[in-house]
Amino acid sequence: MHYSLANGGVNVVTIKDVAQMAEVSTATVSHVINDTRFVSDELRERVLEAMEALSYRPNALAQGLRVGETHTIGLVVPDNANPFFAEISRVVEDLGFENGYSVILCNTGDDLVRERAYIDVLVAKQVDGIIFIAAGDHHEHLTELTSHRVPLVLADRDVGQSAADLVLVNNEQGGYEATRHLLDLGHRRIGCVTGPSEATPSADRVSGYGRALREAGVCRDEDLIEPGDFRYQGGERAAARLLGLQQPPSAMFVCNDLMAIGALRAIRTAGLRVPDDISVVGYDDIPLASAMSPALTTVAQPVEDLATICTELLLSRIEEGVNGAPKRVVLDTKLIVRDSCAPAPVREGS
Repeated sequence: MHYSLANGGVNVVTIKDVAQMAEVSTATVSHVINDTRFVSDELRERVLEAMEALSYRPNALAQGLRVGETHTIGLVVPDNANPFFAEISRVVEDLGFENGYSVILCNTGDDLVRERAYIDVLVAKQVDGIIFIAAGDHHEHLTELTSHRVPLVLADRDVGQSAADLVLVNNEQGGYEATRHLLDLGHRRIGCVTGPSEATPSADRVSGYGRALREAGVCRDEDLIEPGDFRYQGGERAAARLLGLQQPPSAMFVCNDLMAIGALRAIRTAGLRVPDDISVVGYDDIPLASAMSPALTTVAQPVEDLATICTELLLSRIEEGVNGAPKRVVLDTKLIVRDSCAPAPVREGS
């Protein structure tokens, strides 16, 4: 059998090349690849031998579109440089790969315009489902996913999409436990560095902070609450502002670990020591938290459980369809006590 490629020297193998080598029609090759019609054992064997000889790989996307599946899932995160979201991405990708799915990671950079654009891209690519972590408060564009009946799992932040499965962490309880720990150490002027918006999870952590203060009979002082951006530099700036108050706090609850690490730098820059002069509690328990000096007391989120449950829910919806009542899962946090907290200094007078 004589066969040669006439493609200008570029070895791009097509279905026509396979058909020519196997001496069958392109339709026969297509039926063998997609198993869409009976093909005799003899012809099937010739096609498979030609595919192997030419190292031909069928277009998986085109095959998927024909059967309504692409074996891809989308993962939308606000900031993939944040170790918390990076770990979620790793777990989702690992589980997706184990189950035969590729993961398209979309980093919105906390930008609603980019978020909307990525949703459009994922719909256009006909992904089989999406795990979505919101960037902000307004997500009307998610209704497009429900209208297209795209399986959707919301993670970490509740954006009011009642038709989607939802996996959350009990951030209110986490904020409460962090603040309660500082109160139990005798602190009464406790600063709080918040996240970038009023959306969960930041707002829930601040709510827990407020509940702990109320239970302890401590009035909430709005001067002690500084907005941050969940990034290192934002935490450093917010902590510096708190330290510049006429009556600075003796402790800080910082609503994520990256900002808490920035706060540690601001405290050192001010000539103060942690925890002798001021105590700090973070949130997330990223790997850097235990590597800092002093090691950071923080609220651990069950990040692996969160990512695993999201992926399992999504794969279940992909297989079974979007019918059925949406599921809501809430996971607990855990306070990890390390070296960045100490009893309130005597100078505080409490």
